[in-house]
This record gives sequence, structure tokens and C-alpha cells, in this order.
Amino acid sequence: MKNRMIKYFTALIGIVFSSCLNGQTIDAINGINKEQSELIFNNTRTFPNNTQLSVALIKNGEIDFVGIERTNDTIKLIENHKNVFEIGSITKVFTATLLSNLINDQKIKLNDNIQDYLDFKIKLNREITFKELANHTSGLPRIPSNLNLLIVDRDNPYKDYDKEKLKEYLTSEIKLNQEPGVKYEYSNLGAGILGFEIAAISNTSYESLLQEKIFQKYKMENSTSKRESIKSKLVKGLKPSGKITSNWDFDVLAGGGAIFSTVEDLSKFALAQFDNKNKELTLTQKPTFKINDNMQIGLGWHIIKRKNDGELIWHNGGTGGYTSSMALDLENKNGIIILSNVSAFNKKMGNIDQLCFGLIKTLDEK
Repeated sequence: MKNRMIKYFTALIGIVFSSCLNGQTIDAINGINKEQSELIFNNTRTFPNNTQLSVALIKNGEIDFVGIERTNDTIKLIENHKNVFEIGSITKVFTATLLSNLINDQKIKLNDNIQDYLDFKIKLNREITFKELANHTSGLPRIPSNLNLLIVDRDNPYKDYDKEKLKEYLTSEIKLNQEPGVKYEYSNLGAGILGFEIAAISNTSYESLLQEKIFQKYKMENSTSKRESIKSKLVKGLKPSGKITSNWDFDVLAGGGAIFSTVEDLSKFALAQFDNKNKELTLTQKPTFKINDNMQIGLGWHIIKRKNDGELIWHNGGTGGYTSSMALDLENKNGIIILSNVSAFNKKMGNIDQLCFGLIKTLDEK
């Protein structure tokens, strides 16, 4: 598939659109129309200085990259499609993809009890399946009870939560909020346990599995779950105030949110999602639970019903210094990927999802 990368100029080229911000302008250029420029401007103008957005627009399998940065109260175009951001909970899609890989290799079954693959006893009288971990119906809470957010480093809350703490939780403290398989309740803990158990079954590390089974396969050269392994430029995460904040480091719960990536790499993963012959990816896209009339969930991916009777698969992510959103229209091979250093604690962080859905709608109309 042809990859058309936007050339970045602050001068006026192609279609021109200017939005004023303290007397300054943002210009729409090659491949980006006025409506798309307005959406980008309107959803980013309130973010603090040094905010960056890295955007991929995929139209019928062709990719345009757009990068913006807010500096001195001016929004300007930059080239950042190779720059690295935390993708937060979009990581869960990759964890579910590793699960799908194990299923396709017939090493486990989707409805297997997770207890059957552990060398210690979970303190539960109910079964939890791999499917229930992947689609957030396990009944597990959002985070484990022995991860106390009041006493951990709030700028890096998961870094010291290791295998021993998870094992302690599962063998002595675990408590479900409801019966497994009955209700959708989003759980970072469930995704973390899934990543931990997949690594244990495979007798290797979560990072090694990502590299071997996904990143190398799709040539995602600047993606990793380990900060020390980042090869390209890492964009610094920002607090809501605009001050630089710490990156989040994960230990045993890496499957819930540890991945660093670029929009260039995520675009390669997105294009692979359009291949209906790819069994490990198509399995993650199939509905496994109805959340409400407008949304179902597959394995990792949320499946959103659109007003035009189409569907999107979607996930977003948020950490202390970053917010992300990724939506794909499988039928038309369209998609939007947004990575940003907007804090998940920024009161306007919802603008990133709003921009993602707004932009993908413009691809229908082109």
C-alpha cells in the first residue's frame, strides 16, 4: 500500500487555512483540508506550551502524518511521526494480540481457566477465563488492593509493583466486584495479569514476546515496553500545568499500559488490521461481549457502532504525561491514530478522543 507522508512546512503550501491564536496562525497543507485543520486547532488550542500531537490519517490504506507543537502560545507544524510517546492503555490491544497468538498456536483456549496455567493457587472459588481478562468482564477491580496510590510515587505509580506483590494479591487479597462474565468493568489489573500469565506460559518476558511476535513481524522498529530500549527521540510527558513529568515504568503489570511507540509504527500495525486473512488480528476484532447498544468489545479492541451503520474498532490510553487514541474503520481501510504528551489528568484530555472521532468522520466525506 502506498504511503504518502506529508511534508512539513510552516510556510503556506497547498490548501490554506489559518486560525488565529494570539495573532499567530496554523496553516493547512498538503493532504489536510480546512475541516481537518479546524478540528486539530480547536481541540488543541487550550493545551499548555510544549504540547505535541503526532497524528496519522489513514485513508483507504494510504497514510498522511501530521505533527503539531504548541510553543509560545503558537501552534506550529513539526515532523514527529518517528518520535516516541507512551501509548498507555492502547498497550492492552497488543496484550490481547499476544493472547490471540497463543490461541492460534493451540497452546491455550480462549475460555480456559487462568488458574490452570499458574504454579500457585488463586484465592477464589470462581473461574476466570483468558477471555474475561481480555474483555474486562473478569470482575476484577481497576487496580489491585495492595497498590496504594496514596503512598506510591504518583508520578510513576506502577514501577515498584512486582511479581511478588501480584502473587501476594492473587493468593491472599483478591476480591471480585461481581461474578466473572456478567458485567463489563474496565480493569488495568486484569490486563496486567493477562500479560503476566502469557509471559509465564511462553517461558519468556512480556517485552521479548512483543518484539518477537508483533514488533519484528510488523517492522515496528521504535516500539518497546522498556524505556531503556527506546531508540528514537522520546517526547517528554507533561503535567496538566505544562511542566515535565516522569515517564511511567511498569513491572509485572506491563500488559496494562507499558508500551512506547510512534505513529509511524502504529500505522504499520493499523494496516495489518485491514488484512482479513491475518487470523491473530481478526480474532481480536470479533465481538465477545455486548457493553451497550452502541458498543461491544472484542479482545482488547472496543467495537463502536456508527451512525452510518458502520463500525470502528477503537482504544485510547492515558498516563501521567500522555494521552492517545486510535480508531480504525476496517471496512473502508480508514483510521486515525493520535499520540500526544497531554496528561491524562488534564481536564481537556477528552479532546484527544474527540479529535480522533472527528477526524475519522472527515475521511468518510472525502
